[in-house]
Amino acid sequence: MQERILGKDLRVSAIGLGCMGFTHAYGAPSDLKEAQKTLAESVEIGYTFFDTAERYIGFDPDGRKLWNEELVGKALAPYRNHVQIATKCGITITSDGKRVLDSRPETIRKSLEGSLKRLGVDHIDLYYQHRVDPAVPEEEVAGLMADFIKEGKILRWGISEVDETNLRKAHAICPVTAIQNRYSLMARWNEKLFPVLEELNIGFVAFSPLANGFLTDAYQNQTFTDPEDYRSIMPQFKPKGYKENEELTELVRKYASEKEATPAQISLAWMLAKKPYIVPIPGSRSAERIRENAGAVDLHLLPQEVKAIDEALDRMELVVFDGTVLPDESKQEGGA
Repeated sequence: MQERILGKDLRVSAIGLGCMGFTHAYGAPSDLKEAQKTLAESVEIGYTFFDTAERYIGFDPDGRKLWNEELVGKALAPYRNHVQIATKCGITITSDGKRVLDSRPETIRKSLEGSLKRLGVDHIDLYYQHRVDPAVPEEEVAGLMADFIKEGKILRWGISEVDETNLRKAHAICPVTAIQNRYSLMARWNEKLFPVLEELNIGFVAFSPLANGFLTDAYQNQTFTDPEDYRSIMPQFKPKGYKENEELTELVRKYASEKEATPAQISLAWMLAKKPYIVPIPGSRSAERIRENAGAVDLHLLPQEVKAIDEALDRMELVVFDGTVLPDESKQEGGA
């Protein structure tokens, strides 16, 4: 697979793998042996960039915690010298299932030690603050990350779902390698950050690049009712969402037909063509789907095609999840 560089020197596969869904947010967790096999196959396909988080926890049928970091660490241990692993800190879950932002230095340091242990590594390649915590100045978080870098426990750091103001504050203290924000054909509001990223030489890791699977065109008119599946609250997977997004669906199908590609590949190829510092990290449990996504790297959209798609998107009123409301996680965390 082709590679891209995030920030100054983080060389990664042009498409990374979001690992959250193996244990978290998409219904019952995967069988761990099958998940490890799929992760190993993804390395063989050419993926070298893997994304996880402290918060991506699932539960087996007996109620035991399944840590995504442990799964990723075990599966990638044989390839450790050939892959880059990113993980995150800064979100905790209370006993009653509420998501709480907590970027206090003592919390982050404890989180880092836990992540290193679960991943089975002596350092983390890219360590994100999962969300900005209004109660803790970004300068303080950045200073702590600088300490971690000096200690050799992380090599680089980043921020997820960050705006320009907080990004500049943090970067002034300790250079940020990459942001990880939501971005897709359906979620383009973070394009306003492009000039800032170019000015500061910061990469853009795009999460939910397929709008949580909607842009694969594999779920037409399918609704999700499992409360442990985040798609159950996402408007694009409701009857109204399918109807109001039909124009986009048809547009993607049109390009897929013309290019002899899949809708997912068109969606990812569009993103790769936008900027050389964008690295999408679609998630999947399926090796077949992971291989399909990798094929987008070899699919080239012409500048005029990207422009035509953008102009069409500008005219559309799309219905999509924006991340502002997340489900109660009390069930995932075992209740109050």
